[in-house]
Amino acid sequence: MLVFPNAKINIGLNIVEKRPDGFHNIESCFYPVGWSDALEITQAEQFSFHADGIAIPGNASDNLCIKAYEMLRSDYHLPPVKIHLLKTVPIGAGLGGGSADAAFAIKALNQLFNLNISVGEQEEYARRIGSDCAFFIRNKPMYCFGKGDEFDAIDINISGKWIALVNPGIHISTVEAYSGVVAKRSTGDLRTILSGPITGWKDHVRNDFEATLFQKYPLLADTKDKLYDLGAEYAAMSGSGSTLFGIFKEEQNVKQHFPDFRLWQGFLR
Repeated sequence: MLVFPNAKINIGLNIVEKRPDGFHNIESCFYPVGWSDALEITQAEQFSFHADGIAIPGNASDNLCIKAYEMLRSDYHLPPVKIHLLKTVPIGAGLGGGSADAAFAIKALNQLFNLNISVGEQEEYARRIGSDCAFFIRNKPMYCFGKGDEFDAIDINISGKWIALVNPGIHISTVEAYSGVVAKRSTGDLRTILSGPITGWKDHVRNDFEATLFQKYPLLADTKDKLYDLGAEYAAMSGSGSTLFGIFKEEQNVKQHFPDFRLWQGFLR
């Protein structure tokens, strides 16, 4: 079975408070985009995992796709499988690529072996893997809160607009990103703002990670400014960085302006 785990962007990211368990509560809109990995899972005589494309740091045995398989294998006595991951979504880039891979592995295994696991149960498995992993089970625009693993519907209409995602190759770990932020309650309702026209987002929809990370990595701030210079209606950093995105009214080829960066562009759905 071949699936294509896609990335997501954060439209607005408010860090509300630090939790007693050490995590942070956030408010954000998670929005799926078309930048995707490729994940193939097939039955096999013995288990194997192989990854190509962008090098994944750490031990291969710690990959989240393996964790997803092991959880379901334990509960449903799955036979061995062969997992092949082609990694094209940048790592440590605020796009949720690893979480998407794990969530799509859960969905693929559910379908491959006819496990009949409900959507809600799949989300519970995904929550055990990572804070934003459960989002990719339904994989549609959602207002996300708590640790980023609780969801509610959101009224947002940007389908058909053109988006460019620009990654300068700076790896930012979650620990590094959170080390510089001060949690605070938002002064406005993100859902209300995002239900309005995109022309009003620039002054009211912020990513709280930008303040400290832009000081540490000026290239990120320069990239955001350049996206606005190219005509973006809204531009921001996604998640804890380092990918910047610009949303444009019409198709706009920005690749020529970022020749040394990883870049994906296409229409939003």
